[in-house]
Amino acid sequence: MKARGRQPIRWGLVALATIWMLIIVPLSAVAAPYAAMVIDARSGEVLHSRNADSRLHPASLTKMMTLYVVFEAIENGEIGLDTKVTISKHAASEPPSKLGLRPGQKIALRYLIRAAAVKSANDAATALGEAIEGSEAKFARRMNRTAKALGMTRSTFKNAHGLTESGHLSTARDMTNLGRHLFYDYPEYYNLFSRITADAGVRKVSHTNRKLLQSYRGADGIKTGYTRAAGFNLVASAERGKERVIATVFGGRSTASRNAKVAELLDLGFRRAPTRVALHRPSKPPYMGKGGGQAIPAAAGKTVRFASAAAVKKSLRPQQRPITETQPIVVAIKDDIEKAIMAAQQTSAQKTEKVAQVVPAKVSPTARPKDLVLAKAEVEDPIQEVVTRVSTSGGRHWGINIGRYPSQYKARKVLLQTALSEMSTLDGSLRKVVKRSNGFDANFMGMSRETADLACRRLQAKQVTCFMIGPG
Repeated sequence: MKARGRQPIRWGLVALATIWMLIIVPLSAVAAPYAAMVIDARSGEVLHSRNADSRLHPASLTKMMTLYVVFEAIENGEIGLDTKVTISKHAASEPPSKLGLRPGQKIALRYLIRAAAVKSANDAATALGEAIEGSEAKFARRMNRTAKALGMTRSTFKNAHGLTESGHLSTARDMTNLGRHLFYDYPEYYNLFSRITADAGVRKVSHTNRKLLQSYRGADGIKTGYTRAAGFNLVASAERGKERVIATVFGGRSTASRNAKVAELLDLGFRRAPTRVALHRPSKPPYMGKGGGQAIPAAAGKTVRFASAAAVKKSLRPQQRPITETQPIVVAIKDDIEKAIMAAQQTSAQKTEKVAQVVPAKVSPTARPKDLVLAKAEVEDPIQEVVTRVSTSGGRHWGINIGRYPSQYKARKVLLQTALSEMSTLDGSLRKVVKRSNGFDANFMGMSRETADLACRRLQAKQVTCFMIGPG
């Protein structure tokens, strides 16, 4: 009798749980406000917007700003990719999603970047902020300074990871523009946002946006975000041919519905974006340096920002090496290769004349013995390689190969054409033609591993054969 009496209670609990799953949970998912924006990344033209200026919870879209500041710090010499970061108790205690770092653990900065960009790890994001500014609070203030410099007028950041906090707000417009800046300001790091998996040092991590990256043609980034207050957020970028579109959604109901909406918005963007449009890169904000900087009025009435006094006492970019006669001929990226060859030949002729002047005219050479056997030596082409740009990379030992060709002329021609068509990643690299037993290799050298990887990805998307060349 007791067992029979318990059955109605059990069925009642099952019914209550069913009601909770069918009604209460969906209601909580749709509570977050919806906002969206679509732009043509090449020009910045707005192709669609809805509630784009509403201040909403960005969730892990925040990490886009965290990573932007980190990239800026690396570029300006504040910190290096191989810098060992000691994990604090505060960073290790962040709730999931997380990498699982332990207090006192040391890990290279590059792995924290991968974990934040690919897995959206909260502990990694906090550790990055502390590594750059000493504390997450100071880093949040730097995020806000950078946001203002980028024109993100309706964004306020309180932390590096994006977990819900009072006053931590942004908009679809601000996040869309931030995604555009990430693509154009730091192209050498942008490939991080398209990696399906990545080595994060302590373990391999998978991308939180891998379903859209694998299903939508041309998608290559950027960042997802979710909290109960924010809903399912996403900033996505896709490229088809010469067109690139960035779409942002705030307040999605689920991962599936959010991805479907973003795909719909990207399709809308490609339909509305013109085939040909002038490229207008966004202006890179001034470097404020660690701890911020100060602004002083310029003579023309404009405001000019300078970095802190400590930051401007040293040159942030290496100086070009002086060119000597023993160095390769250096020409601008669009200069004619033939001019470089002629200059090399003239230099070789001048050296021959100098050697001839050193030998006294009255000295007669000793006659050769009659039984001397002369050996034939093949004279090598003095211009085996034409280096077309001075490298100031300071340790960039990676490169890419774009094929082997039957003649030096063909290899040089392909290098020049490729450099002009892919200037965003190949500008600053060294064009080298290397003679092999069965042809001439066309290589770009003097690149970082990330830049070489990005260049190959972009060239392969254009049906250009490419593979990376490692150090040595």
